Amino acid sequence: MTSRRIGYGRVSTLDQNLESQSDALKAAGADKIFVEKITGTKASRPELDKVKEQLREGDTLVITRMDRLGRSAKDLLNIVSELDALGVDLEILEQNIDTRTPEGKLFFTMVAGFAEFEHSMMVARTKDGLAAARARGRVGGRKPKLSDAQKATISNLYKSQQLTVSEIAEQFGVTRPTIYRAIQPDRL
Repeated sequence: MTSRRIGYGRVSTLDQNLESQSDALKAAGADKIFVEKITGTKASRPELDKVKEQLREGDTLVITRMDRLGRSAKDLLNIVSELDALGVDLEILEQNIDTRTPEGKLFFTMVAGFAEFEHSMMVARTKDGLAAARARGRVGGRKPKLSDAQKATISNLYKSQQLTVSEIAEQFGVTRPTIYRAIQPDRL
């Protein structure tokens, strides 16, 4: 049986583009390419599941970057263990990693550990930044759609039954659920 090169590409958000990954996988000689737009934190990724079903002993899974395959070192190492058990090699184009060699396996493990460390540091810095902002009185998230004065007016209109909830929502340029949230204390 002839060994195949199967490519897998993934982007996390809808505004990212899969074309550059597809082009790189084609240039690397992938016989078949699977791509998807889904976050790497999802346990089940449909196209990756299809890839795993396709892979046979002697095949090589080709990806552009390590973070396209998994989010954590544990996740990556589990996937590589699955591949190893199937007799499938992994080739990562941008990091120039090939698990067919002992050096490639070692390098993969080290890079996966560093990638997880970098991700953990980024999360910690983000949390620290948010805490510092909160300490200075800045709160993240969306600005309220309605001011307290508008909420009071909405509450009075609702109580007087002059307008329907839909009419109030249209008048203030918001949705009905926003109106219901504004009047909720009055409805209890």
